[in-house]
Amino acid sequence: MKLKFFLLFLCVSVGTAGAAWRDPVRAPHGMVASTDRIASQIGVEVMKRGGNAVDASVAVAFALAVTYPAAGNLGGGGFLLLRRHDGSTTAIDYRETAPAAATRDMFLLPNGDKIKGDGSSTIGYRAAGVPGTVAGMAFALKQYGSGKLSWSQLLEPARKLAAEGFVVTHRLEGMLQDNQSLLSPYADSRRIFLRDGKLYREGELLRQPDLAATLGRLQKKGPREFYEGETARLLADDMQRHGGLISRDDLRRYTPKEREPLRGSYRGFEIISMPPPSSGGAVLIEMLNILEGFDLKKLNPLSSDYYHLLIEAMRRAYADRAEYMGDTDFVRVPISGLIDKAYAERQRSSINLERASASSEISAGKPAGYEATQTTHFTVVDAQGNAVANTYTLNGWFGSGVVAKGTGFLLNNEMDDFTTKAGAPNLYGVVQSERNAVAPQKRPLSSMTPTFVLRQDGSLFFTVGSPGGTTITNTVLQVICNVIDHDMNLQQAIDAPHIHHQWLPDEVVYEPLGLSDDTRRALEARGHTFTTKPENMSDAQGIMIEEKTGVRLGASDARYDGAAVGY
Repeated sequence: MKLKFFLLFLCVSVGTAGAAWRDPVRAPHGMVASTDRIASQIGVEVMKRGGNAVDASVAVAFALAVTYPAAGNLGGGGFLLLRRHDGSTTAIDYRETAPAAATRDMFLLPNGDKIKGDGSSTIGYRAAGVPGTVAGMAFALKQYGSGKLSWSQLLEPARKLAAEGFVVTHRLEGMLQDNQSLLSPYADSRRIFLRDGKLYREGELLRQPDLAATLGRLQKKGPREFYEGETARLLADDMQRHGGLISRDDLRRYTPKEREPLRGSYRGFEIISMPPPSSGGAVLIEMLNILEGFDLKKLNPLSSDYYHLLIEAMRRAYADRAEYMGDTDFVRVPISGLIDKAYAERQRSSINLERASASSEISAGKPAGYEATQTTHFTVVDAQGNAVANTYTLNGWFGSGVVAKGTGFLLNNEMDDFTTKAGAPNLYGVVQSERNAVAPQKRPLSSMTPTFVLRQDGSLFFTVGSPGGTTITNTVLQVICNVIDHDMNLQQAIDAPHIHHQWLPDEVVYEPLGLSDDTRRALEARGHTFTTKPENMSDAQGIMIEEKTGVRLGASDARYDGAAVGY
């Protein structure tokens, strides 16, 4: 993997976007880009049978629940951004919710301190929020599907994969090995994914009969079976046996929500992204607004001058994220102020072009206008021009580690995305405010950033999203800047090295072999501090529409083994 990324880095760092390491995948009709080739191919087959982008997305989401158990899921939630061929857009929020028994201080000691070494916000039954994926996919299909393929037909490829098995990849072998300590305490998790100690190896078949049975029930009885039928009973009973909080009433009450996407602009291109409870859209638009005041085109995309401006924009927007963001069904969030161009101008004026700011001296700004990591993303564009950008998650790799007995699927650990204690970092080291405190039926703050970029004539230019916890929004930011400011094609823009800063901790995260020693030293001379451990930060997936021909250009991140597949 490091050699692959090093070759990529050499090609991108030649200094011109023309030196492509590889071009996007081209197809005249439809395209799916996801982290798994099997799932991408399933989505394409749905479109070949007359399905639209929403139909294909439902099939891809359930396929990934089988082939990519680290983040693909039935037991998690996420966000689906849809742009229809007539230009209308909508956002479907199927984020997990806190159970009714959840309380603001459930992960704290009586004196208000976090419970040291407890881990219950990230591991085990109490870490799980009420899953939204099944309801979200069902809602999208009912409202925006083609009507040519049934719910049962779209779940069949996933059910068949679970029953008959699929070949374990080298990547999945490594993931399962690395997560033995998380999965092994739970009987069904240990049996399914660790084979009770006889670990899966690359090339072996992984069969999941319990998951196949769950999918079969969903096919026969419909999506509400997950929330009101045998699956709900199995999940709630296992929760009760192990001190978890999710009840049958919680499951019965769960419903996805349709929301209005956020809109901004960058150098004449329209940006459409996710509203709260995702922070992604607002933080992305704020950063783009700040950067719009600088002439990035004249800067090399791997230079210290360019990285300095990115870091300073990230620092300010993430300080605002920590202070203001939460579920707008419960708290007031100044969205219009955060994405206002005039506010960005004030934020921009505080940037010193020669020196790094100190996060200890940067606090949240004062926007006007209050109004009522591990993840996976896939993107679909069909022959009619309908486009879906979907990001969903279990939160950490393999979520809470728990497979509820008899269900075959992993549960999320999204309760850690709430503010367990104001000012205390969560799993991703991010600090959050009381606006994101735990409350029954509340949705935890997210960083998921499925995004559309439109040309000046209103046509779809490209769509992109990524996993990566709090790094998600910064990945999408850099892809957009790479395309618009540095004239990269979408594959180059995704493959190029990324950096990340989230205000606190006050450090720059960078990728292995993605930052030259000279560039790092130049940034350190300006006062920037770097993490001691570099890491790959994205698995972005995107599709661009070629302006003159309408050809779909699919791009899947070279850091991992996903695939763009078209027809």
